[in-house]
Amino acid sequence: MPQTDFPPRIEDVKHLISQLSQKDLLTLLTDIQEQLQTFEMMAIAESGFQEWNDPEEDIYN
Repeated sequence: MPQTDFPPRIEDVKHLISQLSQKDLLTLLTDIQEQLQTFEMMAIAESGFQEWNDPEEDIYN
C-alpha cells in the first residue's frame, strides 16, 4: 500500500474511490451513511444533556 498523508486529501480519496468495483462502492456508501447517522444521533443526544451543564450544581469542582 502506498504511503499516504493523514488525513488524506479529498483528491486522493476520490482517486481511490474511482478504482473500486460497484459492489465495493455500495459497501462504502452504506458505511458512510451509517457513520453520518451516528454523528446525527450523537448531536441530537448531546442537546438532551445540556441541562446537566449547570455550573451552580457542579458540587464536585
